[in-house]
Amino acid sequence: MLRSRFFAIGLIASLFASPAVADSYPSRLITIIVPYAAGGSTDSTARLVAEGLSAKLKQSVIVENRPGAAGTIGQDTVARAKNDGYTLLFSAAGPLAITPSVVAQIPYKPFESFRPIKLVASSPLVLLAGPRVKAESVDALIAEAKKRDGGLTYGSFGNGSISHLITERFKAATGAPLVHVPYKGSSPALNDLVGGHIDIMFDVLVTGLPQVQGGKLRALAVTSTQRSKLLPDVPTMAEAGVKDFTADTWFGLLAPAGTDDAVVATLSSALDELIAKPAFVEAIHLQGAVVRGGSPEDFAAFFKAELAKWRAAAELAGIKPQ
Repeated sequence: MLRSRFFAIGLIASLFASPAVADSYPSRLITIIVPYAAGGSTDSTARLVAEGLSAKLKQSVIVENRPGAAGTIGQDTVARAKNDGYTLLFSAAGPLAITPSVVAQIPYKPFESFRPIKLVASSPLVLLAGPRVKAESVDALIAEAKKRDGGLTYGSFGNGSISHLITERFKAATGAPLVHVPYKGSSPALNDLVGGHIDIMFDVLVTGLPQVQGGKLRALAVTSTQRSKLLPDVPTMAEAGVKDFTADTWFGLLAPAGTDDAVVATLSSALDELIAKPAFVEAIHLQGAVVRGGSPEDFAAFFKAELAKWRAAAELAGIKPQ
């Protein structure tokens, strides 16, 4: 009888107790999936995050690259993972917020399959002009495009990429006649811009920066709300006269949907400490980005708004999911 009574008390207590994961997490290796190949800005930022989390949480945190299919392979890996906090996703604006608007069938739900944890950083794009363009400002660029027979040509990372959609937004906002020339990635487009085969291009700031510093390309404006510390003399789009025109590529940490609140809180708190460290802030700045932060709820609201924004941009560009 006494044993039965203790068993009943223990059973009731277990029903009302918090999950064990809340007290023990993390107790083993954490894997952060990056849906890109190693070496890019998403991967390098993820490795900074992994190193910082490992030091704070006193557990090994590794980065595993799962590239392919516009980021959907890596993201699907996390969407299908056990929601115990040991498999996480570090991804960027492209696969999270843009791909769902241009790819008809993805094996997960873009928002519902993930639990946002922290918006870590964001980086503006920069409007670059090649040697065939004479304009030294955005106003002059628009005027030059309207004067040239057939308009100006612009390169992008590919159909439906952020560089494609943002230039279509620029066309709609300014009325500049621009002709799209898609490439398979930033590097070949940038090479053709330097070579004078296309006229302009929106590129991630850190990618185009060496060409600007080397005098091969001109930076006309950045798409952030404030000027970049790496290009302090280059105006924002608003300063250049194009109002309500901001766009960033951004990076964040997410978990599979249904991940325990306590796990999310643990990771969020650890990241708050990490992104406040001067060394981390400087490392992010050297990549042409800025630290963001905020609560998991802030990131969720931002993520949802970004999905809507890029869906509208895809519709504006006449892109139907394929």
